[in-house]
Amino acid sequence: MKPSLPRTRRGRVLLAAAIAVLVAIIVAWALRKPEAPTVATSPVVRGDLEQTVDATGVIDAYKLVTVGAQASGRITSLKVQLGDVVKAGDLIAEIDSTTQENSLRNAEAALENIRAQRAVQEATLREAELAFQRQKTMLAEEATSRAEYESAQARLATSQAQIRALDAQIKQRETELGTARANLGYTRITAPIDGTVVAVVAEEGRTVNANQSAPTIVKLARLDLVTVNAEISEADVVKIKPGMPVYFTTLGEPDRKYRGTLRTINPAPASIATESTSSSGSSSASTAVYYNALFDVENPDGTLRIDMTAQVSVQLAEAKGVLLVPAVALGPKAGAEGPGPRGAAGPGAGGERGQRPADAAAPQRPAAAPGEAAGKPAADGNWYMVRVLGKNGQPEPRRIRIGLNNGSNVEVLEGLAEGDKVVVGEVTAAESAARGGNNRNPMMMGGPRR
Repeated sequence: MKPSLPRTRRGRVLLAAAIAVLVAIIVAWALRKPEAPTVATSPVVRGDLEQTVDATGVIDAYKLVTVGAQASGRITSLKVQLGDVVKAGDLIAEIDSTTQENSLRNAEAALENIRAQRAVQEATLREAELAFQRQKTMLAEEATSRAEYESAQARLATSQAQIRALDAQIKQRETELGTARANLGYTRITAPIDGTVVAVVAEEGRTVNANQSAPTIVKLARLDLVTVNAEISEADVVKIKPGMPVYFTTLGEPDRKYRGTLRTINPAPASIATESTSSSGSSSASTAVYYNALFDVENPDGTLRIDMTAQVSVQLAEAKGVLLVPAVALGPKAGAEGPGPRGAAGPGAGGERGQRPADAAAPQRPAAAPGEAAGKPAADGNWYMVRVLGKNGQPEPRRIRIGLNNGSNVEVLEGLAEGDKVVVGEVTAAESAARGGNNRNPMMMGGPRR
């Protein structure tokens, strides 16, 4: 049975209406306006800021002495243990001295023998002198011959020469005696400095041979004062100089700062000691280059130990109690009389969000800028644009002058007040939903913390 004509028309009308509604929905969806992004802000706070060169260092003893043995023999006694504190001159070890004592006795006997020979020769010399005087008197009276006179004169000269030879032998024997006494003294090893025993290399009963090189018995170190050896990269070594304040922390006490003053910077990297002349150029071009910077720190309680790792910071500049904003809040550079070119890259001004301009990453102090000497105000190069949350809750541009910039926070010299909120980024609704509705604290995005 065929449907009636009115019912067929009604179905066509309904279908056309459904299609029209669907098209309207699609068009509305395509023409919808995106939701305005939500800005992330950070307040302007007051705090301290410092510009540093960071490096990794190693703690060394201020003075480290290797105590060796100059005498060969068996170690009969070791008087110290690891960690003992000794004074200069304290006995550390004793070596069997039988051989040295025998050598000393032989040297003493040889010296006494030569001295006895000289005593005999002195008597002979006296006799020759008397005989010569007689011959001289008799020759004047023509009571003796010229031959007898000359013979007496020759015997006298011979006796005098023998005395001089014996005197030389006596000096030789005395030198040998001094050497024998020194060798005997070398069997008693004493501390050359005040310090702490940081290594015991030998042990009792061990036989040491000092004929070729001095064998090490112990190592002494002065630990009430330690030296920190920091490795400074070639990019940073040009920024530091002796006399700058420096501090470091250790892995065991990251919250405790040890402070000192930079003493010296080595003119060449440590690797130069092991590089040959022909290969030094190629090796330096293919590997990182570091220069050792040294400074000393008091260590009265002995907390700092040899070979500890130190996280070193050389302080280039500092500012206390100043206004701070996150470095990511900086926009494009601006002149002293107004904003810079619109094309300047920076966060919130055409650049990628959260990216700092290259020149803003270099910390600088306006008062120390070279332009000041040329008659141009140093502050001119430190004007930047930022976006500040206005009273209506909308961001508005503002020109500020900055001081120190350590790459994380920036010192504000002009243009902002404490409590102002600067824009550090933007978060869209989609990004906020993707994060599960948990908005990040602007202070977690590089801003300063109170």
